[in-house]
Amino acid sequence: MARRLRFNGTGSGLDGCPSVHEDLDTGEVIVHGPPLTAPEDIAQLQHLSDGETAIVVPRELLTDFAPKDRMPHIIGLDAFAQLFTSFKHTAWRLESRRRYGSDELTETYAQFTRGEPVQWDGVDAEWCAGRREQVALGKRFERVRILDNPPTTGQLYLLDNARRNSAVGEVIHTLTRGEADRLRLPEEDFWLFDSRLVALLRFDDDDQLLDVELITEPATVLRYAQARDAAWHYAVPYQENATGIPPTE
Repeated sequence: MARRLRFNGTGSGLDGCPSVHEDLDTGEVIVHGPPLTAPEDIAQLQHLSDGETAIVVPRELLTDFAPKDRMPHIIGLDAFAQLFTSFKHTAWRLESRRRYGSDELTETYAQFTRGEPVQWDGVDAEWCAGRREQVALGKRFERVRILDNPPTTGQLYLLDNARRNSAVGEVIHTLTRGEADRLRLPEEDFWLFDSRLVALLRFDDDDQLLDVELITEPATVLRYAQARDAAWHYAVPYQENATGIPPTE
Protein backbone atom coordinates (compact mmCIF):
# COMPACT_ATOMS: atom_id res chain seq x y z
CA MET A 1 0.00 0.00 0.00
CA ALA A 2 1.30 3.41 -0.95
CA ARG A 3 2.31 5.76 1.82
CA ARG A 4 0.20 8.82 2.62
CA LEU A 5 2.81 11.54 2.41
CA ARG A 6 2.35 15.17 3.34
CA PHE A 7 4.63 17.85 1.97
CA ASN A 8 5.93 19.84 4.95
CA GLY A 9 8.11 22.38 3.18
CA THR A 10 11.21 23.14 1.18
CA GLY A 11 14.36 25.13 1.72
CA SER A 12 14.32 26.30 -1.89
CA GLY A 13 12.00 28.71 -3.57
CA LEU A 14 13.18 27.60 -7.01
CA ASP A 15 13.18 23.85 -7.64
CA GLY A 16 11.71 22.53 -4.39
CA CYS A 17 14.91 20.75 -3.39
CA PRO A 18 15.78 19.90 -0.69
CA SER A 19 12.37 19.14 0.85
CA VAL A 20 10.78 17.42 3.83
CA HIS A 21 7.76 15.09 3.71
CA GLU A 22 6.03 13.30 6.57
CA ASP A 23 4.30 9.89 6.54
CA LEU A 24 0.86 10.59 8.02
CA ASP A 25 0.43 7.01 9.23
CA THR A 26 3.86 6.09 10.62
CA GLY A 27 5.21 9.53 11.49
CA GLU A 28 8.39 8.79 9.53
CA VAL A 29 10.15 11.71 7.88
CA ILE A 30 11.33 11.61 4.25
CA VAL A 31 13.98 14.13 3.22
CA HIS A 32 15.26 14.53 -0.32
CA GLY A 33 18.03 16.72 -1.63
CA PRO A 34 21.36 16.66 -3.44
CA PRO A 35 23.44 13.54 -2.74
CA LEU A 36 26.76 13.57 -0.96
CA THR A 37 29.11 12.32 -3.68
CA ALA A 38 32.72 13.17 -2.78
CA PRO A 39 34.47 9.88 -1.82
CA GLU A 40 36.47 11.57 0.95
CA ASP A 41 33.20 12.84 2.49
CA ILE A 42 31.38 9.52 2.18
CA ALA A 43 34.35 7.77 3.80
CA GLN A 44 33.72 9.75 6.99
CA LEU A 45 30.13 8.51 7.37
CA GLN A 46 29.36 5.79 9.88
CA HIS A 47 26.77 3.02 9.37
CA LEU A 48 26.07 3.89 5.73
CA SER A 49 24.73 0.60 4.35
CA ASP A 50 24.46 -0.69 0.81
CA GLY A 51 21.49 0.90 -0.94
CA GLU A 52 21.53 4.00 1.26
CA THR A 53 22.29 7.45 -0.09
CA ALA A 54 23.58 10.34 1.99
CA ILE A 55 22.01 13.69 1.12
CA VAL A 56 22.86 17.24 2.08
CA VAL A 57 20.22 19.57 3.55
CA PRO A 58 20.49 22.98 5.23
CA ARG A 59 20.12 22.86 9.01
CA GLU A 60 17.25 25.38 8.85
CA LEU A 61 15.22 23.03 6.64
CA LEU A 62 14.95 20.54 9.51
CA THR A 63 14.43 23.32 12.03
CA ASP A 64 11.56 24.79 10.05
CA PHE A 65 9.83 21.74 8.62
CA ALA A 66 10.68 18.57 10.56
CA PRO A 67 7.69 17.39 12.68
CA LYS A 68 7.74 18.58 16.27
CA ASP A 69 6.12 16.95 19.25
CA ARG A 70 3.78 19.40 20.99
CA MET A 71 0.77 19.43 23.25
CA PRO A 72 -2.41 20.39 21.38
CA HIS A 73 -3.92 23.72 22.41
CA ILE A 74 -7.65 22.94 22.66
CA ILE A 75 -10.30 25.61 23.14
CA GLY A 76 -14.05 25.44 23.62
CA LEU A 77 -16.70 26.70 21.24
CA ASP A 78 -17.24 29.99 23.09
CA ALA A 79 -13.56 30.90 22.73
CA PHE A 80 -13.70 29.78 19.11
CA ALA A 81 -16.59 32.17 18.43
CA GLN A 82 -14.48 35.08 19.66
CA LEU A 83 -11.94 34.49 16.88
CA PHE A 84 -14.47 35.82 14.36
CA THR A 85 -14.32 39.30 15.84
CA SER A 86 -10.69 39.41 17.00
CA PHE A 87 -9.07 38.66 13.62
CA LYS A 88 -7.79 41.64 11.64
CA HIS A 89 -8.05 40.93 7.92
CA THR A 90 -9.04 37.50 6.56
CA ALA A 91 -10.89 34.41 7.74
CA TRP A 92 -10.69 31.47 5.34
CA ARG A 93 -12.43 28.09 5.71
CA LEU A 94 -11.95 24.67 4.14
CA GLU A 95 -15.06 22.48 4.50
CA SER A 96 -14.17 18.89 3.70
CA ARG A 97 -16.76 16.81 5.54
CA ARG A 98 -19.63 14.92 3.93
CA ARG A 99 -22.12 15.87 6.63
CA TYR A 100 -22.44 18.10 9.69
CA GLY A 101 -24.64 16.75 12.44
CA SER A 102 -25.73 20.17 13.67
CA ASP A 103 -27.21 21.05 10.26
CA GLU A 104 -29.56 18.07 10.42
CA LEU A 105 -31.20 19.38 13.60
CA THR A 106 -32.45 22.59 11.97
CA GLU A 107 -35.83 23.43 10.47
CA THR A 108 -34.12 24.65 7.31
CA TYR A 109 -32.59 21.19 6.82
CA ALA A 110 -36.02 19.63 7.27
CA GLN A 111 -37.44 22.01 4.66
CA PHE A 112 -34.63 21.13 2.28
CA THR A 113 -35.00 17.36 2.63
CA ARG A 114 -38.79 17.66 2.14
CA GLY A 115 -38.06 19.35 -1.19
CA GLU A 116 -39.48 22.70 -0.08
CA PRO A 117 -37.87 26.08 -0.85
CA VAL A 118 -35.76 26.93 2.18
CA GLN A 119 -36.79 30.16 3.90
CA TRP A 120 -33.50 31.73 4.99
CA ASP A 121 -34.91 35.13 5.94
CA GLY A 122 -34.56 35.66 9.67
CA VAL A 123 -32.54 32.47 10.25
CA ASP A 124 -29.60 32.97 12.65
CA ALA A 125 -30.24 36.71 12.71
CA GLU A 126 -27.56 37.37 15.33
CA TRP A 127 -24.94 35.42 13.34
CA CYS A 128 -25.87 37.30 10.16
CA ALA A 129 -25.65 40.66 11.90
CA GLY A 130 -22.20 39.76 13.24
CA ARG A 131 -20.94 38.81 9.79
CA ARG A 132 -22.25 42.01 8.24
CA GLU A 133 -20.63 44.06 10.98
CA GLN A 134 -17.21 42.48 10.41
CA VAL A 135 -17.46 42.78 6.61
CA ALA A 136 -18.37 46.46 7.03
CA LEU A 137 -15.03 46.88 8.84
CA GLY A 138 -13.24 45.69 5.70
CA LYS A 139 -12.62 42.10 6.80
CA ARG A 140 -12.99 39.16 4.39
CA PHE A 141 -14.71 35.81 4.93
CA GLU A 142 -14.02 33.12 2.31
CA ARG A 143 -14.80 29.41 2.11
CA VAL A 144 -14.05 26.46 -0.15
CA ARG A 145 -16.56 23.62 0.12
CA ILE A 146 -15.43 20.22 -1.14
CA LEU A 147 -18.13 18.29 -2.98
CA ASP A 148 -18.38 14.58 -3.65
CA ASN A 149 -19.68 13.30 -6.98
CA PRO A 150 -22.60 13.05 -6.55
CA PRO A 151 -22.82 15.51 -3.65
CA THR A 152 -24.19 14.22 -0.36
CA THR A 153 -27.47 15.58 0.98
CA GLY A 154 -25.53 17.63 3.52
CA GLN A 155 -23.34 19.15 0.81
CA LEU A 156 -26.37 20.05 -1.33
CA TYR A 157 -27.96 21.66 1.72
CA LEU A 158 -24.86 23.80 2.24
CA LEU A 159 -24.96 24.88 -1.40
CA ASP A 160 -28.47 26.17 -0.75
CA ASN A 161 -27.24 27.73 2.49
CA ALA A 162 -24.54 29.56 0.51
CA ARG A 163 -27.23 31.99 -0.65
CA ARG A 164 -27.65 33.14 2.95
CA ASN A 165 -23.90 33.30 3.64
CA SER A 166 -23.25 35.25 0.46
CA ALA A 167 -25.93 37.75 1.36
CA VAL A 168 -24.04 38.70 4.53
CA GLY A 169 -20.72 39.12 2.72
CA GLU A 170 -19.01 35.73 2.61
CA VAL A 171 -17.39 34.54 -0.64
CA ILE A 172 -17.97 30.83 -1.21
CA HIS A 173 -16.32 28.60 -3.81
CA THR A 174 -16.57 24.87 -4.45
CA LEU A 175 -14.05 22.17 -5.35
CA THR A 176 -14.62 18.53 -6.24
CA ARG A 177 -13.32 15.77 -4.01
CA GLY A 178 -11.25 14.43 -6.88
CA GLU A 179 -9.57 17.79 -7.38
CA ALA A 180 -8.95 18.13 -3.65
CA ASP A 181 -7.28 14.71 -3.64
CA ARG A 182 -5.17 15.66 -6.66
CA LEU A 183 -4.02 18.79 -4.84
CA ARG A 184 -3.38 16.72 -1.69
CA LEU A 185 -5.44 19.05 0.43
CA PRO A 186 -5.71 18.06 4.09
CA GLU A 187 -8.75 15.93 4.90
CA GLU A 188 -9.63 18.36 7.67
CA ASP A 189 -11.98 21.21 8.41
CA PHE A 190 -10.21 24.37 9.47
CA TRP A 191 -10.33 28.15 9.60
CA LEU A 192 -7.21 30.15 8.80
CA PHE A 193 -7.18 33.60 10.39
CA ASP A 194 -4.88 36.32 9.03
CA SER A 195 -2.54 33.63 7.64
CA ARG A 196 -1.08 33.19 11.13
CA LEU A 197 -3.59 31.19 13.21
CA VAL A 198 -5.23 27.88 12.31
CA ALA A 199 -8.39 26.75 14.06
CA LEU A 200 -8.63 23.00 13.38
CA LEU A 201 -12.20 21.80 13.92
CA ARG A 202 -12.57 18.50 15.78
CA PHE A 203 -15.76 16.43 15.45
CA ASP A 204 -17.19 13.50 17.40
CA ASP A 205 -18.45 10.22 15.92
CA ASP A 206 -21.86 11.80 15.23
CA ASP A 207 -20.29 14.60 13.13
CA GLN A 208 -20.99 17.20 15.82
CA LEU A 209 -18.38 19.89 16.38
CA LEU A 210 -16.67 18.95 19.64
CA ASP A 211 -13.90 21.51 20.14
CA VAL A 212 -11.15 23.35 18.30
CA GLU A 213 -7.38 23.00 18.21
CA LEU A 214 -5.42 26.23 17.81
CA ILE A 215 -2.19 26.05 15.80
CA THR A 216 0.28 28.94 15.69
CA GLU A 217 3.59 27.13 14.93
CA PRO A 218 4.81 28.98 11.79
CA ALA A 219 5.84 25.99 9.66
CA THR A 220 2.53 24.21 10.34
CA VAL A 221 0.50 27.36 9.65
CA LEU A 222 2.42 27.70 6.38
CA ARG A 223 1.23 24.26 5.27
CA TYR A 224 -2.39 25.28 5.81
CA ALA A 225 -1.78 28.56 4.00
CA GLN A 226 -0.34 26.62 1.05
CA ALA A 227 -3.45 24.41 1.05
CA ARG A 228 -5.61 27.54 1.01
CA ASP A 229 -3.74 28.99 -1.96
CA ALA A 230 -4.06 25.77 -3.95
CA ALA A 231 -7.75 25.28 -3.12
CA TRP A 232 -8.67 28.89 -3.88
CA HIS A 233 -6.82 28.80 -7.21
CA TYR A 234 -8.78 25.82 -8.53
CA ALA A 235 -12.15 26.32 -6.81
CA VAL A 236 -14.97 28.11 -8.60
CA PRO A 237 -17.78 30.35 -7.29
CA TYR A 238 -20.63 28.19 -6.06
CA GLN A 239 -23.08 30.11 -8.29
CA GLU A 240 -21.42 28.62 -11.39
CA ASN A 241 -22.43 25.11 -10.43
CA ALA A 242 -26.19 24.75 -10.17
CA THR A 243 -25.74 20.98 -9.82
CA GLY A 244 -22.94 21.36 -7.29
CA ILE A 245 -20.35 19.70 -9.55
CA PRO A 246 -17.77 21.81 -11.42
CA PRO A 247 -17.59 21.07 -15.16
CA THR A 248 -14.12 19.49 -14.84
CA GLU A 249 -15.61 16.24 -13.57
